[in-house]
Amino acid sequence: MVSNISVLLNFIVALIISTVIIYYVARFFGAKDSLTTAVIAALIGSAVYTLFYYVLGYGLLPALIAGIVWLLVLQKLYTIGWLRALAIAVFIWIVTSVIGWFLPVL
Repeated sequence: MVSNISVLLNFIVALIISTVIIYYVARFFGAKDSLTTAVIAALIGSAVYTLFYYVLGYGLLPALIAGIVWLLVLQKLYTIGWLRALAIAVFIWIVTSVIGWFLPVL
């Protein structure tokens, strides 16, 4: 059985890693927002994906819908257009995937 502390610790570590990745990728694409904006983007992204996976189950459709909603979130938080939001999201996904290969599974 997984303890609540373990779940909380995993969430916090994942949030920190996601925040750092979002912050630096957004900066790479010219966004000048603060680390707080990256934390908010990571929290909202996590909530959006969790909600769609909970409601629709796991699969391509919920991931696609959640991804589009997260693009809207990035677009509004960073005041950028669709293409830049898409580029940031794809780059975040690539960097997160590469880092995930090197980090142990939480």
